[in-house]
Amino acid sequence: MKINIHRLNDAYHFEAKNESDVSMHLDASPDMGGENKGFRPTESLIASLGACSGIDVIMILKKQKQQIDDFDVKINADREPNKTPSLFTTINLHFVLKGKIDEDKLQKAIELSVDKYCTVAKIIEKTAKITTSYKIN
Repeated sequence: MKINIHRLNDAYHFEAKNESDVSMHLDASPDMGGENKGFRPTESLIASLGACSGIDVIMILKKQKQQIDDFDVKINADREPNKTPSLFTTINLHFVLKGKIDEDKLQKAIELSVDKYCTVAKIIEKTAKITTSYKIN
């Protein structure tokens, strides 16, 4: 895996590009001199956790012939207060799905993702407790 990070201004606005030439913008918070032109690096980490687990869950449910009409992962993450670095302590992934989905299959798919398949979860779980919840509309 190769990623290039290119600085776009005199402050902290960066463009990350992968080997497929797909880009993502990152920036610092305004109180640090950033300009809100991209995800904070920690936000991108948490978004990556949601996307990684989301890919797993969708893949598992598709293999089980479940009909997914809509899919969201809402994430709440807490960090250590007043510490540098401020590590994540708890993260909740709340899956919200719409479609013809068997609840037991969804529960198992989420469990398999977080406990076995999602690489990002396996990295983050070393410092943070990851919990999950779901709702089927």
